[in-house]
Amino acid sequence: MTDLATLLEVGGPVAALGGGAAYARANHPGVYWSTVGLPISTARLLSSYSSVMEACGLTVSPSRLRVLAVKATTRREARPVPPRRGIVRPTSTGLRLCLRLAPGQEPADVAASAERLRHAWGVHAVYVTTVKPGVVELRLVGFDVLRKVRMPGKAAEGFLKVPVALREDATHFVRDYRTVPHGLTLGATLSGKSMYLRHLVAGLARQPVALVGIDCKRGVELAPFAPRLSALATDPEQAAALLPVLIKEMEDRYDLIKVRQGIAPTTPDEEITSDIWGLPEDERPVPVVLFVDEVAELFLVATRKDEERRDEMVTQLIRLAQLGRAAGIYLEVCGQRFGAELGKGATMLRAQLTGRVCHRVNDEASAKMALGDIAPEAVSAACAIAPERPGLAVAGDTSGGWSRIRTPYLSLADAAQICHVSAHLTPDMPALKPFRPDVPVRPVDSPAPVVHPRPVTD
Repeated sequence: MTDLATLLEVGGPVAALGGGAAYARANHPGVYWSTVGLPISTARLLSSYSSVMEACGLTVSPSRLRVLAVKATTRREARPVPPRRGIVRPTSTGLRLCLRLAPGQEPADVAASAERLRHAWGVHAVYVTTVKPGVVELRLVGFDVLRKVRMPGKAAEGFLKVPVALREDATHFVRDYRTVPHGLTLGATLSGKSMYLRHLVAGLARQPVALVGIDCKRGVELAPFAPRLSALATDPEQAAALLPVLIKEMEDRYDLIKVRQGIAPTTPDEEITSDIWGLPEDERPVPVVLFVDEVAELFLVATRKDEERRDEMVTQLIRLAQLGRAAGIYLEVCGQRFGAELGKGATMLRAQLTGRVCHRVNDEASAKMALGDIAPEAVSAACAIAPERPGLAVAGDTSGGWSRIRTPYLSLADAAQICHVSAHLTPDMPALKPFRPDVPVRPVDSPAPVVHPRPVTD
């Protein structure tokens, strides 16, 4: 009886501890990783590193000098040499370590064994990036960071950069308009496309940038951000009047570049390789970001007159996509589908949109529209997005690289409040004043709430 009582006294706390660990793993994976997963995975990595590398085929034959030294000191056979391991650095979501590749190895060899390393060390995923020739970094992620998104504390800050989502390797997905000037975002209803757009607007609202919107759903998506918008078109008729103004603004900026740099006035805009960032700061025009929501509404026609207007608007969008970057005009096009079936010019416009973000779509053809021409292997990943995970998307660009991302939750009220308190940053652009939305004046009760994305400053 005494032994049984002692066993019960010891077993009770152990069972409670095990239950608490299981609860934390299911509901608070970050806490579980920091307290339980991190020590276990670190111990596995340190104790089994050499054997795991050998099992994964990531070792090379030792040099003759090493063989002679081992035989002279231990009289044993020299084992294959694994990549030299750096210091293991723990993070809030996993582990990081650098490997110096052995002669004859390449980063692709390590990337091909990422799935084996994941199972051997008991982590959620392993990602491989090249640091410099001969050195790669292993980023071990301890749990599914996209299940409950919590943005890391630090992000790549800068002008026209917005940390808008979290990658599956626990790093920021930053929308950088200087690097990727134009983007296409596709997604079905309730896929999280509007949340992605909401983060972009809220992130840019804190910067000295002109925000222009075309929302043919009568403005229901972009109208809440009206205090920070320099122009807003809520139907195709208004869009048809707004786009020529943006084209004229682009041409005026090219004329400014020509005058400043001594380029002949007769030089075509297509042959000008410089941009507004080469101008002095006091002469530099303010950047313009054009958001087009539900772009298919601009392509739909009912009469011959509508068809002529559609062709004109598509031509203007293509011109902005081809020439706008040097003039500091950037496009962010959103829609549910975007392909040749929309009409003439759709495919040509899509080819100019470098950045691609594909949320959950209703068919494989829609995913191919977004990713098929830049990263065919990402199409299946986009088609596998479950409806239970709104905000999850596949992001890629014309370099062929792609990754899964997920946008954190940001309420419409919080995003609208950010635009309200940032209304004083709206630049004065006389050409866009006729399209400036009417906003009732109301006092600012409190500063902007602390929400994601984090403020981005120059």
